Amino acid sequence: MYVRKNAFKILLREDIGRRDITSELIIPPDRKARAVIITKQACLVCGIDIAREIFKAQDIKTKFTSPAKDGSFVKKGTILAKIGGRAKSILSAERVALNFLAVLSGIATKTQAFVRAIRPYKAKIFDTRKTIPGLRVLQKYAVRIGGGYNHRMTLSDMVLIKENHIKVTAAQRKNPASLKLMVDKARRRTGQKLKVEIEVRNLREFKEALKAAPDIIMLDNMRLSQMKKAVRIMRASRSIQGPRRLGQPLLEASGGITLKNVKQIASAGIDIISVGGLTHSIDSIDLSLEIL
Repeated sequence: MYVRKNAFKILLREDIGRRDITSELIIPPDRKARAVIITKQACLVCGIDIAREIFKAQDIKTKFTSPAKDGSFVKKGTILAKIGGRAKSILSAERVALNFLAVLSGIATKTQAFVRAIRPYKAKIFDTRKTIPGLRVLQKYAVRIGGGYNHRMTLSDMVLIKENHIKVTAAQRKNPASLKLMVDKARRRTGQKLKVEIEVRNLREFKEALKAAPDIIMLDNMRLSQMKKAVRIMRASRSIQGPRRLGQPLLEASGGITLKNVKQIASAGIDIISVGGLTHSIDSIDLSLEIL
C-alpha cells in the first residue's frame, strides 16, 4: 500500500479549513494531553498506520503507539491506539484519523464475514471498482486485510468485455465481430500478457462466450439456477477436453450478492465471487477518541 505523504496534509486541510478555531480559542498552545482510541464494537482492525500518519502530518512531535495491528480481530472496548502530544494537535487530527480507521476497519470486517461464509468451498471473494474516488488503493488494501482479493485496480489491468463494449462494436459495423474475434484481437494486441474476461447475462450468451475461450466468464446478475447450469456446462466441457486449458475459463459470479446468498453461490461451483458492496456500501466501525 502506497500513499503520498502530502495526501494526509490535504485531507487534514479539508477538515480543518483555515484553522481549528475552537481549539485555538480554548486550549493553550503548550497544553499537553494523552488520549486513546477505543472501538465500540468488535471488528477486524485496518488503518492503524494511516491513523498514525495523519496525527504525524498534523504535528510531527505527536506520539502514537498501537497494541493492535492491521488484520487483528478485537473485541468491543479494546484500545486501538495511545496518543500523546500537544492537545490542540491531537484534537485537530482526531476526526480524519477516526474516519479512516472506521471505514477501513468496516471494509475489512465485512470482507472477512464474506470469506468465512463461503468456507470450505473453493470460491474466492473479490472486490470491484465500485470504490470512493481517490480512496481505491486504501479500500482495496482493506479488502486484502479481510482475506479477500482485488479485481482490477484500474482499467489497464485486464481486458473485460462487457455488454456496452459489445453494443458499441455491433453498432459500428454491418457485420459485428464475434466474441471470439474480440478475444483473439485482445490477446494478439497485448501479447497475451493480460487476462481476458467476458461478461454474460444468460446461458445463451454464456455458451457463446465459452466458444471465445476467455480466461474468465462473468455471470452477471444470473439466478442461482442459471449459475448451476453454467457450471454443469463447464464441467461437461472439461470432462471432454481433459484438464483445464484455453477454452475452459474460470467462472465469476457478480451482482446482487449478499451474506444471505453467497454460500449458495459458492456451493454451485463458482470460482470467483465479486462483491461491489464491500467498498460501496460500507458499515463503518464505531470508534471514539477519549482524552485521559
